[in-house]
Amino acid sequence: MSEWIYFIHPPRDDFAATMTPAEEAAWGVHFERLQRLFAEGCIVLVGPTLGRTNTGIAVFEAPDEVAARRIMEEDPAIAGGFARGELRPFRVSLLRGRD
Repeated sequence: MSEWIYFIHPPRDDFAATMTPAEEAAWGVHFERLQRLFAEGCIVLVGPTLGRTNTGIAVFEAPDEVAARRIMEEDPAIAGGFARGELRPFRVSLLRGRD
């Protein structure tokens, strides 16, 4: 199983503080999906950067790039046009509790 990271780029600065009701709903579904993927063992970690630029990250496992891209593109925030995704191969080198 390969490790991947995708960056979730929202449409504007200060996004977390300025979300519309439709954006809040989409991001709620986004987080519910990430929780499900975490419970299934796919997700390694997720979280947003803080401050004016609220880029989210998701580190996860997938067998290949096609599957990884599908996981990213099916994210409700990305699929709904509320964010732009950026996928890259990743390697977890150190992880507290694992190493």
